Parts: sequence; structure tokens; C-alpha cells
Amino acid sequence: AIKTNHELYSWGAGIEGNLGHNNTTNYSSPTQIPGSWSKVTKSGYNAKAVKTDGTLWAWGANTQGNLGLNDAIMYSSPVQIPGTTWRTVGGEMMHTWAIKTDGTLWGWGQNNAGVLGQNNNVQYSSPVQIPGTTWSHATTGGHPSYGGSIMATKTDGTLWAWGTGAKGQLGL
Repeated sequence: AIKTNHELYSWGAGIEGNLGHNNTTNYSSPTQIPGSWSKVTKSGYNAKAVKTDGTLWAWGANTQGNLGLNDAIMYSSPVQIPGTTWRTVGGEMMHTWAIKTDGTLWGWGQNNAGVLGQNNNVQYSSPVQIPGTTWSHATTGGHPSYGGSIMATKTDGTLWAWGTGAKGQLGL
């Protein structure tokens, strides 16, 4: 949770370092993660967050390269993903997406059913740009066992969807 003063707190099960406190300890009350934060997303046993300075950070489980750090190593404290102009981040347990301030959309992690928008099923352990430059919002749908999906809007109001449509989530 992020407070209005940009302080980030986490609590609960510390499995695979997903709380960002440099350990795997369970916390029964909110404990601060140092820094000034603007956005956070938690999915499964990992978390990603954007600081107020536009840097992107990740921690926790990383078996699919879904932390974007070009490896598959578990991190129990926040580690910076390259770049300084990140606006927002989201995703689910096996893949992540993020939008930069220039409107570019990026994805990484497991790529079943082409959920990363690269017209392939190759897994990426560092951010790769999804075609286009006018993305305003994105969200994740589906379930990782089906490959997942991403729905995103552009600044012109058009809605785009890709990934698996196994359960009708693409709206096609």
C-alpha cells in the first residue's frame, strides 16, 4: 500500500522475498519499504513499483524473468529495472507490463500465447517494447495457465487486446 505521502508499506507472507524487506519473514503489520513511491503492483510472489522519480523497481519470485532484471534470480529487496521514465506498472504472476511517460508500452516475463505482444512465444527477462507509442493504460486478464492476456487503450480511445482468448477474454 502507498500512503498519500508516497511511503510504501507491505505485510503478510514473505514468501520468496515478495515483501521487499530483504528477507523471507512474514509480517503481521505494515512495514515501510524505504523510498518515495507513486505506483505499486503485487502479483503472486513478486512486486513491482514506480518511484516518484520515474524509476522502476522489482522484487520477489523471478522464475520466468518476470522482474525484468535479465535473469531468473529471486530478490528480497527492491532492485532497479533500467530506465528513468516509467509512469505505471502492472501484470500478473508470470509476466509484467509497464508504460513509460512517452507512451511506450513494455512487457517481459513468460510469453505464453503471445501475451507480450511480440508475435511470438519467446520468454523475455528484460523489458521489450510492444509496438506503438501512444498507450495510455493497460491491464492484465486471463490466468497464467492459459497464457494470460493484456488489454490496453491508446490516447485516441481505441482498445487493443492480445494474448490468449481461450476463455473469451479478448472480446473477439
